[in-house]
Amino acid sequence: MAIDVTRCITQEELMPEYCFYKKDNQITALQKTDSAGAAVLTEQGYDKQFEELSAADEKGALARFNGIRNEEQKTTHAFTTGAVFASIIVGLIAIAGWFFIKK
Repeated sequence: MAIDVTRCITQEELMPEYCFYKKDNQITALQKTDSAGAAVLTEQGYDKQFEELSAADEKGALARFNGIRNEEQKTTHAFTTGAVFASIIVGLIAIAGWFFIKK
């Protein structure tokens, strides 16, 4: 029994790619191949986002996009709060060290 493995098709190749357009707080997913829809959205004032995702449908693409954006916000928030916390600790250590050196 011979198996022909000349081409391996992945799940992502079967799903269409979506690009995203944003206007204020509204985000719309559009298949990457829909150039007419992209032109209409651009005329309506939507800005194209740089993310492009593969998904089974528009709803799934929007869910993945929102998940990525939420994760980015959490990462940014964690980074800034971590940096502020570290700065405060370093400042307190410097002040404590100054008191010990002064005596």
